[in-house]
Parts: sequence; structure tokens; C-alpha cells
Amino acid sequence: MSENRWEGIDEFVAVAECSQFTAAAERLGVSSSHVSRQIVRLEERLQTRLLYRSTRRVTLTEAGQTFLQHCQRLQDGREEALRAVGDLTSEPKGMLRMTCAVAYGERFIVPLVTRFMGLYPQLRVDIELSNRTLDLVHEGLDLAIRLGRLQDSRLVATRLAPRRMYVCASSSYVERYGRPHSLSELSRHNCLIGSSDIWQLEQNGKEFSQRVQGNWRCNSGQAVLDAALQGAGLCQLPDYYVLEHLNSGALISLLDAHQPPNTAVWALYPQQRHLSPKVRKLVDFLKGGLAERPEYRS
Repeated sequence: MSENRWEGIDEFVAVAECSQFTAAAERLGVSSSHVSRQIVRLEERLQTRLLYRSTRRVTLTEAGQTFLQHCQRLQDGREEALRAVGDLTSEPKGMLRMTCAVAYGERFIVPLVTRFMGLYPQLRVDIELSNRTLDLVHEGLDLAIRLGRLQDSRLVATRLAPRRMYVCASSSYVERYGRPHSLSELSRHNCLIGSSDIWQLEQNGKEFSQRVQGNWRCNSGQAVLDAALQGAGLCQLPDYYVLEHLNSGALISLLDAHQPPNTAVWALYPQQRHLSPKVRKLVDFLKGGLAERPEYRS
């Protein structure tokens, strides 16, 4: 008959952490004699002493100290596994705090989150729309939706949707000023500057940062789009702003050979081994909801 390799582990950890058999027995809800028997059997199986026993206090041997570290990790892993399986059938509930960029959040994320909450009435959501990059851990946030390229490697990331940047101008602008055929020709054109005067492009197979200049600037993507549609200059904007107008012919895509490699829309959350149901299920819901949007259909 095979012996139970887990037998005695919980008793050993309890004694090691309480430094007493009596206190360990109270923690586990068993008798002191039961705890003592389990540890004796454990030491016999391991063929080594784990504890020094005295009338007042129990201390760990060197082998016991090493064994305790491994046993504590085993206990943590066991509890994590039990929570993970239980959460598969758990409904999202409680407070979920999240953040997203203002324009993208208003147009894409908030409507989906509102639909998600309709499915789970025990869930409460606090959404902070901000163009600042908030520190999730410091701000106590469960989730962030971010656009472009990721910088913070401390966070776990799930790709929600593609994101492609376009350089474009209105047909009226192109008729009047012509179209640039190379990056060097950008300096001859009036570039509409949004939150940054650095445009990300591709050159010789590598991403390239190009500083642009122009007589117009506004930190609003919608405002940049409106100015471009009026023929005020060239703009660089993500797909969800311009695809409709590219398809209608109101805007013309330029420098397609220098279009930067695809970036993406990301869901980020603090590193941890297990995602709570509210975060995991919302991320899945957002991914599915964005895939249904016409902006992301192939």
C-alpha cells in the first residue's frame, strides 16, 4: 500500500510557524498527539530530523529550514490551484477599477464594459479615462487598456485587437500640394501635429521615428482628423479614426511603404499567477466585442 506523500506536510508547517505543537494543533483543529505522530512519520519517511523539541519551544534543524520553504510553496500552489478551478465557475462580482485613454475608451471600451455589467449584476466598475499612463499597482487598478507598444514589463499583457497607423491627407490637399513619395519629402508638407511631433514609420525594415513640423497642433485625435478632412495638412492617426474616410475616398493613404509595423490594443494587469473572474472574463469579453466592430473586421 503506497503511503500518502502529503501526510504530515500541513502539520509540519503549522508547528514550524507556531513554534509549538499545542498552538499548531489549535490552528489545524486536531489534537497535539495527532500532530506529533504525523511529524514523527514524516521524519521517518525522509530519514532526517526536521525539528529540535524542548519543553517550551520547537526549533527547526537545517534540514527543517530548507524543507519548510519548499512546503510553504507547495501549500501556496495547492491553494492557488483550488482557487483557479473554483473561479472557472465563479461569476464576476465586487469592485473592478480600470483605466483607458479618453477617446478610445469613450468610443470602444466603455460601451462594452456597460454591456458586460448587464450580464453580471453583482459587479461594480470604476473607469478612469485618462491619457496619462497610470501606475496600476500604485493607483490600485485591476486593469488598463493601452494602445501602441508596451513599455512596462512588470505587467501581464493580453492582445485585444490590432492597431495600424496611417499617414494620410484629404483629396483636396493632395490635389493642391501633391503627395510625398519618401520620408525626406515630409519636410515639404504641413503636418498636423497631435500629442507628439514624432511620427512612427518604417524604413529599411526597421521602425523609424520622424520629427515633423507644421502650423497646427492639438492634443485631440478627433480634432486632428477634422483638420485633415478640411485639407489643412497631413496627419498620422490610428485605423479606427481614418478607415471610414479612407474607404469613402475623403482621405488618401500616403507613404504606405513606410507604414510602421502593427502595434496593438492591449489589456494589462499586475503580474500574478491567477486572474480573478472579473478581470479574466472582462478581458475575454472585450476581445470578443472588439472583434465584432467593423473597424477590426478583415
